[in-house]
Amino acid sequence: MFSTVRARIILIAVLLLLCGWALLPKEGPTGERESALKLGLDLQGGMHLAVEIDDPDGSLDAAAKADAIARTLTTIRNRIDEFGVREPTIQRVGAERIVVELAGIDDPERAKSIVERTAFLEFKIVRAGEEFRRALPRIDRIIVREIGAENLEVVRILEPETPAGLPELLQGADSANAEQEADAAADTTTSGTGPDTTVTGAGPDTTATETGEQELRPLTALLLESGQVGQFLVSEQDIPTAERYLALEAVRDAIPRGSELKWGVEPIAGGADSYRTLYVLEDEPLLTGEDLADAGPAARDPTFNQPYVPFETTRRGARKFERGTSRHVGDLMAIVLDNKVQSAPVIRQTLGRRAQIEMGTGSSLQEAQDLALVLRAGALPQPIRIVEERSVGPSLGADSVRQGKFAFAIGIIAVLVLMVAYYRVAGVMAVIALSVFVVLLLGGLAGLGATLTLPGIAGIILSIGMAVDANVLIFERIREELEDGKTPRTSVDTGFEAALSAIVDANLTTLITAIILFQFGTGPVRGFAVTLVIGILASFFTAIYVTRTLFMIYLDRRAAGAPINI
Repeated sequence: MFSTVRARIILIAVLLLLCGWALLPKEGPTGERESALKLGLDLQGGMHLAVEIDDPDGSLDAAAKADAIARTLTTIRNRIDEFGVREPTIQRVGAERIVVELAGIDDPERAKSIVERTAFLEFKIVRAGEEFRRALPRIDRIIVREIGAENLEVVRILEPETPAGLPELLQGADSANAEQEADAAADTTTSGTGPDTTVTGAGPDTTATETGEQELRPLTALLLESGQVGQFLVSEQDIPTAERYLALEAVRDAIPRGSELKWGVEPIAGGADSYRTLYVLEDEPLLTGEDLADAGPAARDPTFNQPYVPFETTRRGARKFERGTSRHVGDLMAIVLDNKVQSAPVIRQTLGRRAQIEMGTGSSLQEAQDLALVLRAGALPQPIRIVEERSVGPSLGADSVRQGKFAFAIGIIAVLVLMVAYYRVAGVMAVIALSVFVVLLLGGLAGLGATLTLPGIAGIILSIGMAVDANVLIFERIREELEDGKTPRTSVDTGFEAALSAIVDANLTTLITAIILFQFGTGPVRGFAVTLVIGILASFFTAIYVTRTLFMIYLDRRAAGAPINI
């Protein structure tokens, strides 16, 4: 089959047409015509991330960690597909690492946020907060004992001040505040570190006479009444102190049973300062993200101009949601994402299978779209941490492309000149065969959807060298046969047959090496291996088949008895 010159030419022409069609620009997601040859991270810029499961206390065993890695890989892949990155590279490397390469992205920080976001969603009822208020004096005493008495020579608890611009805060008129102040005045005396050192109560006339006294603001002094049920405000500058207090194990134990504290995600402007909301929530959620069936697309409320994300629950989730919200009509329901309260709307009616997540007033539509994206893709089974991050700017990628083209052009020109100068007519055949090789290689990369990287360009140049090497082996064997006095046609046939075993050995060993590199390598190494594999197959075909066809045409058209110029 394909033993005649005509059949060979038809086969070569068909392959060239297919590769040419594969290389034609295609319509991209935005409707613009894009190159069919995909460029890698190092050629067009982008981001490289390596992530691992965050398990600081080592609580996950090997099986649990392997399961978390597998589920995380699927979730990240779904998120990136939703994000719309063209041809991302997302793969598991080793036992505990996932590598994400996103080429050509315009907003690396947004992509990074989407990848690492846990997206653990909960719907929880906001509690009235009275139990928490009554527990505050005891919490203050714990703070003094845990922090003040251990670290300060003299501790003085300061009285909170009402900030300008927030007249509704800390009015002190309600009975809960009065009871709290009475308890604090009666109970906050404790012994200090020195023999005569005392810590006095929280009354406005608190003083300390010892030298070197220091001030310690209790949690009571940091929390300001917001005027909303179960919500307190904390000044942005006091948040680190409040978080330090709330991180104490004894303080967590003192929080009323069935309650938990969560920070709001958005700061609130108030006068010259800004504040963050601290919510008192029920610890048991009405619904979690595991009960979501779908989310999005994000939209904007025309009445209040706030973005929101519609969602739909599973049948099981709908029953849970309906039972929970029917008992709390008129209450606030906090929407908690990754332990931060996104918003706390009022439950106006019993909710069922369809509802919506209202974003805060300062949220953008893009943030709502990103939230819908990660909710559709699902939450990560475990938090992850980024252990390696690299960014390649578009200008650096353009420099790589320019330098790669220059190296490619220099290599091709040098090879062509040497082949034509040394082998003459046979050298011209080798040049034609190399041109076919380049089209087959690039068409193969485009047709298979492979990504061309900077190491891949090195693989192309190496493949060109191997194609030339195969031609050199053939030409030298033909020369030997001609020197032995054989006819040109016999010399060509014998030269190709004799060189075939050496060409197969050289290409096969290199092909095995490339496959191993592809199997066990990562990133640029895999890019090099892919290009090398396609290059080896193309170079073998052009050296054995295309060059042989050119010799057959040349021998048929030469004058009878004329020697071949090699």
